[in-house]
Amino acid sequence: MENYMKRALELAKKGCGWVSPNPMVGAVIVKDGQIIGEGYHAKYGELHAERAALKSCTQSVTGATMYVTLEPCCHHGKQPPCVDAILQSGISTVVIGSSDPNPLVSGKGIKILRENGVNIIEHVLKNECNALNEVFFHFIRTKTPFVVMKYAMTIDGKIAAYTGASKWITGETARNHVQEQRHRYSAIMVGVGTVLADDPLLTCRIPNSKNPIRIICDTKLRTLLTSQVVTTAKQIKTIIATCETEKNKILPYENTGCVVISVKEANGHVDLKELICKLGQMQIDSILLEGGGTLNWSALESGIVQKVQAYIAPKLLGGQTAKTPIEGIGVKTPDDAFILNNSKIIHLSDDILIESEVLPNVHRNC
Repeated sequence: MENYMKRALELAKKGCGWVSPNPMVGAVIVKDGQIIGEGYHAKYGELHAERAALKSCTQSVTGATMYVTLEPCCHHGKQPPCVDAILQSGISTVVIGSSDPNPLVSGKGIKILRENGVNIIEHVLKNECNALNEVFFHFIRTKTPFVVMKYAMTIDGKIAAYTGASKWITGETARNHVQEQRHRYSAIMVGVGTVLADDPLLTCRIPNSKNPIRIICDTKLRTLLTSQVVTTAKQIKTIIATCETEKNKILPYENTGCVVISVKEANGHVDLKELICKLGQMQIDSILLEGGGTLNWSALESGIVQKVQAYIAPKLLGGQTAKTPIEGIGVKTPDDAFILNNSKIIHLSDDILIESEVLPNVHRNC
């Protein structure tokens, strides 16, 4: 049973980066001990995994078992309800990994199937299936993006030398992994300081991938109209979040194709709590935060960060004034520290990635 669900998980991951704000879902259909159909949700708006798996079958599925990583939907969205397709197919058993937290589904899909005589087996590889869709689960429950703070540093905690030079802290394998994250998450966020210092393009350089939506936190609207993120805004969606409200200052950016969001000021910067709620309303379900130390501290202090990805290189830079990943005023005592939980370590050639959840999650619903 678990082997079939593992295969469904493998299929589901193929939708990574393409299905948001929908969940990644995979489905496998088994009859007489043989897989007779497979499918996954490949792209937002296209067939759901269950219907894709049924479509792939070349023989009758009557009496077969479907393994699906997430509870089948029972509502009309971009696609019709998957429970209808399952009932019409003659499948006798459905094995489910995760329950769907979406209030439109949330147990209702299972209830409909059971009431119509389908045998249901729940929670097979539940932890693995839940982990697959941490972004979707967070977005459905809070209506705000899942925020991942990413930075690369040396073992002595420096993100650049005292001169400001930062290319490159980590090696090629780690940098390629970052590109995968840019494909995986819906948006990338930086501060105006990064744009002014580096003039980055903030795209995904992996072939056959998608570019993230670019979000610039720019309190005083200092982003240069000649910067790469502005001049390419008509090709790649670019959002500038600012406290500036004067239309004559905003209009030149809008004329280039940028979307300008005006928010309140908090502690001298863009109010990130307000911004994150507005981004959620725009159906942005996840953000890779690639800011400098100032933005990183503001994000943590605001309580908007769910995960930290720390890429650590086996190097020592030293330097009293050399930049660190998180600046700001910091906490008063170690007892006030932000606590990280469920850490896992990934080796990326000579570098190490430590990926951790941030606790407590003090983010509010919008």
